[in-house]
Amino acid sequence: MAGPIPIEQVAAFAEGPFQGNPAAVCPLQTWLPDRLMQAIASENNLSETAFYVGTEGHYDLRWFTPTCEVDLCGHATLAAGHVVFQREPNLEIAQFSSNSGPLTVRRNGPQLTLDFPLQRGEACAAPTGLDRILGTSAVACLQALDLMVVVADEREVVAIKPDSKAVAALPGRGLIVTAPGSDVDFVSRFFAPSCGIEEDPVTGSAHCTLAPYWADQLGRTSLVARQLSARGGLLHCALTDERVLISGRVIPYLSGLIHIDRSCVDPGNNDERPSTLV
Repeated sequence: MAGPIPIEQVAAFAEGPFQGNPAAVCPLQTWLPDRLMQAIASENNLSETAFYVGTEGHYDLRWFTPTCEVDLCGHATLAAGHVVFQREPNLEIAQFSSNSGPLTVRRNGPQLTLDFPLQRGEACAAPTGLDRILGTSAVACLQALDLMVVVADEREVVAIKPDSKAVAALPGRGLIVTAPGSDVDFVSRFFAPSCGIEEDPVTGSAHCTLAPYWADQLGRTSLVARQLSARGGLLHCALTDERVLISGRVIPYLSGLIHIDRSCVDPGNNDERPSTLV
């Protein structure tokens, strides 16, 4: 791919400006070297930068944090769907191939809806020192791709200030902390320092585990969730078979071009990087 690289930055699961989770999206004609995509993501310094190749509703999709490639990301997939629909306004659904299998984004009125794989957590013993890390007591612990910790009250979720090194040593890619919500069905926060993300503003993929847990607890399959980061985000979740439908708004922020002197980049160095899920 020659010439400047297009880039869009949007906020996913946002209720207004400067809310939700910012993601960068780069539509490509052909794949860039892994090393270059990782460097772009590091330079962007957002939770995720998504790159996709394709057209006419079918795309290959990859995601990078500032430090590594990941196998699944919710908010950046929603962001990629938004960019696809802006560039191809006649489409109603975008189908993505990814390291986590087929994923879709569908127009849903003012919202967009992700179709993601359900990831149920298994009850597990609390890791040693967990209450000290949280500064409160865990009501329940479940292990899926993340360690999910349930606490009693929304105020406890807000108050948590975990030590990043201690969180990075916990099992799983990151730590979900969740509780019943006061004005929504449930609330959460997500910490993934081992992926270069101290706290993720809004984590779509974490709701693949959160939604089935709270559906079982509350006895219904349609739920409204809020992630209580400093930016905050609102998600509408629905369970269907072994999938989770996750809906939210996307708010554009900037459009531009990335200018890189390709002579300074070695296209032959396509080092593999560790991958995980965000």
